[in-house]
Amino acid sequence: MYAMTASSAWKGISVSRRTLAIVISTVLAVVAGATPAAAHSSSPSSKWPSTLALPAGFQPEGVAIGDKPYAYFGSRVDGDIYRVSLRTGKGSVFSEGPGAGNPSLGLKIGDRNRLFVAGGSAGSARVVDLRSGQVLKSYTLKTPGSTAWFINDVVLTRDAAWFTDSANPVLWKVPLNLKSAPVAVPLTGDIQYTTGNNANGISRTPDGRALIVVQSNVGKLFKVGYDGRSTEIKLNGTETVVNGDGLWLRGHHLYVVQNRLNVIAKVSLDKRATKGQVVSRTGSASFDVPTTIAEYGKRFYLPNARFTTPAEPTTTYDAVAVPVP
Repeated sequence: MYAMTASSAWKGISVSRRTLAIVISTVLAVVAGATPAAAHSSSPSSKWPSTLALPAGFQPEGVAIGDKPYAYFGSRVDGDIYRVSLRTGKGSVFSEGPGAGNPSLGLKIGDRNRLFVAGGSAGSARVVDLRSGQVLKSYTLKTPGSTAWFINDVVLTRDAAWFTDSANPVLWKVPLNLKSAPVAVPLTGDIQYTTGNNANGISRTPDGRALIVVQSNVGKLFKVGYDGRSTEIKLNGTETVVNGDGLWLRGHHLYVVQNRLNVIAKVSLDKRATKGQVVSRTGSASFDVPTTIAEYGKRFYLPNARFTTPAEPTTTYDAVAVPVP
């Protein structure tokens, strides 16, 4: 996810609001998932676009794709959710965000047409109805005693949505019934928070009995029990996945987006996700600091966050599709 610290489709959004939001968002320091959607047996047509245009000034971060060929992208400016057809590349704002200072980072689609959204520096999370775009529930996920929060990414398990906080050693468990209060689960064990962007992308283990978290600043992967206890997943040799961001689990392979390196690392995990081996890294000329990752039709879709490019109201943004390596 992104670091702690002009399209006709913009219906109902004023330029002034987005411009103000961009100013606020760029003041934040920039330092540098998931339960996969149901498997899609058929590949998309070769005529489907490999580049998806997003609104100028949008500053994308998260992406989620469900069973239907639509991708949802979150804005780190004002939290807008933008929906794009994978068939045509056409899109529009689907759900208006809370406004400046309330980004939409990690996204995951769950049952009952619900989109779970990590709220970054706002220390929040929300659940959006994919049929109407309305917010079903909002949560405050702020660790008591802390002065900064960064709710970065989310993964769904059988009964809860689990959110990472890159600023505090804690996972937030939000019950899927949307009735019970969120629970802070302290991270213990091997993971040690330090300066920079800590726990970031999050996934389930292949057997579903635990979680996997990437610590971006040190490039380590951790297996994390539902009690919060973490154990480092040792990689081959001196390998790391520094700048690791979005995670995508596909069988026993974990794909790690190394954002500022402009590559996707493919990690082969053992049966219990106690060890891993980086078997390949895939780059693309179309990558411009990709952050998160989702799959549809044997293609990976990644938004280009363009962290190294000045964010202006006229700055162009897109997402790109690449074959699953």
